[in-house]
Amino acid sequence: MIAARLKSVTQATCGAAALIALLLAGGCSKPGAPAGGPPGAAPVSVAAAVQRTVGDSYEFTGRLESPRWVEVRARIGGTIERVHFRDGARVAAGAPLFTIDPKPYEAELARAQSQLAAARSRAELASQDLARASKLLEAKAVSRQEFDQLTSGAATSNADIRVAEAALRIAQLNLGYTRVTAPIAGQLSRAVLTEGNLVTPQSVLTTLVSTQTVYAYFDGSEQIFLRLRKGEPGLRTVHLGLADEAGFPHEGRIDFIDNQLNAQTGSIRMRAVFDNARGEFTPGLFARLQLAGGVPYAAVLTPERAIVTDQSKKLLFVIGEGNVAQPREVQLGMLIDGMRVITHGLKAGELVVVDGLQRVRPGAPVTPIKVETDERGMPIAASTPPAPGAPPAAPASAPAAASAPAAPASTASAA
Repeated sequence: MIAARLKSVTQATCGAAALIALLLAGGCSKPGAPAGGPPGAAPVSVAAAVQRTVGDSYEFTGRLESPRWVEVRARIGGTIERVHFRDGARVAAGAPLFTIDPKPYEAELARAQSQLAAARSRAELASQDLARASKLLEAKAVSRQEFDQLTSGAATSNADIRVAEAALRIAQLNLGYTRVTAPIAGQLSRAVLTEGNLVTPQSVLTTLVSTQTVYAYFDGSEQIFLRLRKGEPGLRTVHLGLADEAGFPHEGRIDFIDNQLNAQTGSIRMRAVFDNARGEFTPGLFARLQLAGGVPYAAVLTPERAIVTDQSKKLLFVIGEGNVAQPREVQLGMLIDGMRVITHGLKAGELVVVDGLQRVRPGAPVTPIKVETDERGMPIAASTPPAPGAPPAAPASAPAAASAPAAPASTASAA
């Protein structure tokens, strides 16, 4: 009886051990290992380095400024009778902006005109008296003293005419100042003072900036200044991009370089001018500037995100023989639309890991998955390889048991 029980327990134990061994063997299989690499090789996305003709460029930041900025001020005192513009409007040179009550200045003009007429009348009388005295002086019918007094009176009367004419011109100017116009073409700010407000001479009424062109000021290096001074072709061309724009879509030219370098920073102030006929730029906006330099040359480029930093070194993982990812130190050039120029350490056509870098171990084999790129060599979309051990995507119509035969093969490889 006891022997029979021991035999039953022994058989059950052996069966359980066999089942555990079978489960362990099945657990060693890796049905998710991607094809194209050794079992357990990490899947990574790769792209081929490309060769393109590029030109060196330098990037700066700056602010846009208007070439002309005007404070529109009253030149006489009075009450604002009318405002002729909408806040923020664009106006042409000479456009009416404000009207100051002209009635006091019209009266002043009328008085000046009357004073001029009176001065001319007095001058005419003095001239006639002098002519008569001149004839009497020849007949010695008038003394020399009286003749000199008449001569002085005639000269004074003529001077009074000039004084009255000057007063008339001032009255005309003051009347003209009651009509405040735009001194330049551009865009207005708001009206600081509106109808009914009393203004005094020099009161600020609004501000006006020219908008046909804009300036972008930036600080260039001594090296760039020396190259500009040599007159290298194309170096004065500048491209600009705003904060919400990709790249540098707007083209302008350097039109001013300061007369001395800043000894503390080793830089020199420069200015580029850009056409703004369509009103795309507003003074004060932040701007990114790109200055082209040098003769175009053939360069090898790879996506910027493929570059790894190891302390002071810049590395790329390049796929070598046997799909082994080897780290390679490279020297970097300029950045062009997300693609980095590699000046040393990489050849065109070599496969570089662009996604899945966290899975790469130096000298370990990987499963490279080549991604689709555009004409620049930039991956069209970020490719995220499946994690190691994840089951591969199967067609929706495939039966669940379809992957079962793969288990023994994986187990054999693992063994």
